[in-house]
Amino acid sequence: MVQDMFDPEFYMGIYETVDPTTNARVLHFGKYRDVAECGPQQEIDLNSSQTVTSERQTFYCVPVPGESAWLSLFVLNPQFYAYISASQARVSPSTSYTPSRHKRSYEEDEDMDLHPSKQKEQHMGSGGDIHGCVEPKRLETEASAGHHLISPNCSPPLDLNFPLPGEKGPACLVKVYESWDSFKVNDVLEVYGILSVDPVLSIVNNEESYARRDVLPLGKFTVNLSGCPRNSIFTEHIYRIIQQLVPASYRLQMTIENMNHSRFIPHKDYAANRLVSGVLQLASNTSLVVDETQLEQGQLDTTGVHNVTALGNLITWQKVDYDFSYHQMEFPCNINVLITSEGRSLLPSDCQVHLQPQIIPPNMEEYMNSLLTAVLPSVLNKFRIYLSLLRLLDYSISDEVTKAVEEDFVEMRKNDPESITADDLHRTLLVARFLSLSAGQTTLSRERWLRAKQLEALRKGRLQQQKCVNGNEL
Repeated sequence: MVQDMFDPEFYMGIYETVDPTTNARVLHFGKYRDVAECGPQQEIDLNSSQTVTSERQTFYCVPVPGESAWLSLFVLNPQFYAYISASQARVSPSTSYTPSRHKRSYEEDEDMDLHPSKQKEQHMGSGGDIHGCVEPKRLETEASAGHHLISPNCSPPLDLNFPLPGEKGPACLVKVYESWDSFKVNDVLEVYGILSVDPVLSIVNNEESYARRDVLPLGKFTVNLSGCPRNSIFTEHIYRIIQQLVPASYRLQMTIENMNHSRFIPHKDYAANRLVSGVLQLASNTSLVVDETQLEQGQLDTTGVHNVTALGNLITWQKVDYDFSYHQMEFPCNINVLITSEGRSLLPSDCQVHLQPQIIPPNMEEYMNSLLTAVLPSVLNKFRIYLSLLRLLDYSISDEVTKAVEEDFVEMRKNDPESITADDLHRTLLVARFLSLSAGQTTLSRERWLRAKQLEALRKGRLQQQKCVNGNEL
């Protein structure tokens, strides 16, 4: 997932090197390279008429937040994943600063380690361009195993700026040479390219840092599942089942502690010149399960209030306001939100469904575990394919059915003008759409519309039967 994107950078697409002794010249191509290719006895001719300056864009990419484990097995080769995981410590956190140090080949590195006296033969050169071939002296501490840099300007090696806490995996800088305008923050990409791993590229020089809410998003459908047991493992097991069905998900435990101390909104760190991620920086179609059953009495501080506000804005407007200190910037998102709560949620939702359990198992954990173990992996794969394909189907409503729906809505308003609103029409149309697509139908029929109306009436009737819980009206 694209976690951050930087300003376009210039590089030498074509450059020429010259041997001062023999005056021999060689033409090189700089595309798909981080540093210039330059032999020990060669120098780059910066005044060459052959030099061509080109432009590329750099994205900082992290693993898809909340990606399900079963999905990773399909898209990553285990051997390759083990390799890049082992290399992740060499990847710098998000920063748009391009280091000015030049790369020495691995052969030279090995030669220097075997013959330390050769270090004295190296000399300092002028110029800070990344494509220059002059090299600074190697620090004595750098000759140790692993070639790790010891510098006060290095970024923390473990802070790879993942949006969700506790996540692991490789992060990388992806340099794109064409059509980069089509990509944006939070896009999910499949990247095929040339892997460049070099510890010197992780240096960050802090001294050279850079300086729809008006329309309701149609189609969003946040569900509040109320009637969930308080402080139990019920929501945890619901989330485990969701994890087995969707490509990416995250369970947000809505506690006073998390609200007051977690970072929900990404913000710009101008000192390090990077976008510091937050919990709500999620890829499109991520399933976010908000567990409100663990919420207890307490005081929200300023951070907690901002986090709850950001969560409400994501639900209502499908946008997250990124904090750039001097201004807020709206980033659209497409997050599927499910809220579990005892009474009606404190957060906004499009549809509240109150649970009416038919059975209450004596051992909830054992019962919920049996649900997962009873389903064969082959059946789970069919569920996943089913849900994935339904997202790709086109859906439409014919003029004839549209007219019938309008007439129905007018009649509903006549019979109950106080409680039937435009939101009810929007919600019922969404339920009808889900019913149609779940049966593989790409158009709305009269029968599906009537069934959606019936389900809405049953849902509202169930809510009317419930009493207040902890002061929250259902």
